[in-house]
Amino acid sequence: MEGKYAVITGSSQGLGKSFAYELAKNGWNLILISLPDENLQTISKRLHSLFGIRAFYYETDLAIKENVMAASDWINGNFDVQMLINNAGIGGTKRFDEASSAYIEKIIQLNVLATTLLTHQLLPNLKRQEKSYVLNVSSLAAFSPIAYKTVYPASKAFIHSFSRGLYQELKDTSVFVSVVNPGPMRTNPDATKRINEQGIFANLTALDPDRLARYCIRQLTKRDTVIMVNPLSWLFLKILPVWIRLPLLSNKIKKELR
Repeated sequence: MEGKYAVITGSSQGLGKSFAYELAKNGWNLILISLPDENLQTISKRLHSLFGIRAFYYETDLAIKENVMAASDWINGNFDVQMLINNAGIGGTKRFDEASSAYIEKIIQLNVLATTLLTHQLLPNLKRQEKSYVLNVSSLAAFSPIAYKTVYPASKAFIHSFSRGLYQELKDTSVFVSVVNPGPMRTNPDATKRINEQGIFANLTALDPDRLARYCIRQLTKRDTVIMVNPLSWLFLKILPVWIRLPLLSNKIKKELR
């Protein structure tokens, strides 16, 4: 375990933080990446104290291409990476014609470009290892367009497709690629409030980030290519034709604007 490092983006809170704790419990050394001023230093020290692992942190905004490249150079120059978890992402609910160009660009830059470029830049490092893993965090939103979110589901559809294609391309190498498509998670009081307001089905299918992280790591190391965590919701999205689910989902999201 000594030389084993896992890179986790968006690791200061929510699912990313849960991934950090789960891997640390299992003896992985960590490289945590998140925005500045999100308490990464404290999290790193605590993980070292609790589990005796080495935890390094790198604070940057991955929505800026140059920052992704700089982070990649730092990682490649200092560490052997055996796992990459692309967890950082951003969503939001806005009418498309009322969203600023900066808002739209940030979703695409972080959800699409940062994930793609970081994977690309770290891939030679990952391929040098005897066995290594890439886990990309997509979303159930990848399986349906949704009005008033528009760009976010499209960005997550990209991540799902990108992950599946990359898995096929690398399946005969030492690098195993997987993707998880979680639905709503109780990551903080605001998220929990939104889930509660969406009714019984949302409450039944809502996920706990700690349990999700534990399950994802287990399935990843078992080489599960698509990690299913919301089978009922996935079945709902697959069975209902788009002309039914599109207005149904969009009307639920529209209520968030009121």
